[in-house]
Amino acid sequence: MNLLTLKLLKLTSFKKACILFFLCLIGTSIYAQKRSVRIGYIDTEYILENVTEYSNANAQLDSKIQQWKSEIEKRLTELEDQKKQLNNERILLTNELISEREEDLQIIENEIIEYQQNRFGPNGDLMIQKQQLIQPIQDQIFAAVQEIAASKKYDFIFDKSADVVMLYSADRYDISEQVLRTINRSSKRTQVDSRKERKEAEEEEMIVEVDGTKDDRQRLLDERKAEREALLEEKRQKKLDAREARRKEVQAKKQKALDKRAKAKSGKTSTTPETATEAKEDTEKSLTTESTEKVDPREARKKELAAKKQKALDKRANAKAEKTTPKTTAAKASEVLNDREVRKKALQEKKKQALAERKARLEAQKKKRDSIRNNK
Repeated sequence: MNLLTLKLLKLTSFKKACILFFLCLIGTSIYAQKRSVRIGYIDTEYILENVTEYSNANAQLDSKIQQWKSEIEKRLTELEDQKKQLNNERILLTNELISEREEDLQIIENEIIEYQQNRFGPNGDLMIQKQQLIQPIQDQIFAAVQEIAASKKYDFIFDKSADVVMLYSADRYDISEQVLRTINRSSKRTQVDSRKERKEAEEEEMIVEVDGTKDDRQRLLDERKAEREALLEEKRQKKLDAREARRKEVQAKKQKALDKRAKAKSGKTSTTPETATEAKEDTEKSLTTESTEKVDPREARKKELAAKKQKALDKRANAKAEKTTPKTTAAKASEVLNDREVRKKALQEKKKQALAERKARLEAQKKKRDSIRNNK
């Protein structure tokens, strides 16, 4: 009897356990059927606009962008002015100087293009600083979304401003405000306590500057530019010094010739006619030499060779004449005088020619200067 009772009790408890198990399964399935999938979305652009740190840092970045643009425009304006100046002075410069100036302008233009690429290129400072600016805020948004999804049991959370196409979204599923509140709470928790640290945090720039490699590259470019400008300035100074030296030399020769002429005039009464003539000839020779120094060297060489040839022919003719016909002392004296007169006339002709060439050259230079002034 007792054994039968125990068996019945065991059977009854087993049935109760099975019934309870099935009831739990049914309840769980019913609860799962009642709970629907939870979906939410955020608007990243709206969140970024309402984060104070991001707005301040973005304003500072915009200020730097304007400074970079102003620097590029300033350099381009200076380059255009230098090009216009070269075009105006092209007539007065030699081909060597023109090519040198054009090479310098090309170097400056390449530097401007390189600076523009370093600032606004695909791997420039603008892209780097934008990434450095937005990355911390994106990390905070991601952390806030993870926290909200875990606490409020969201199954999916989308980004409205991303590549996902959302044709319609109800406002009740927008959790952007919750993300903003979470970010603000976390920023308040991490805010500095002491007044000194708070002041330093306010003064600290939000934009992280370009890394050391960028600074080194800019410093190298500045040093290279300074060296090039120093070399150009040295070349210009040397040219100016050489030009000044030539001018002083010409002035000295001119003054020397004038002194000789004055001395010859003052000593005319005490010297013989021959000595006076020789002094005059020396003066005229110095003036002729001074005038012809500025003539084309090739033309001067041709004239010098022609004069030497004519002189040799005259000597040969005189020697031949002396052999064929004996001359008296009076005839020889008259011949000497004739030679001096011929030489004097030749020197006067050369002097007139040199003065005419100098006058023509001065008029041409004056016309060029007038044309340059009119162009300006």
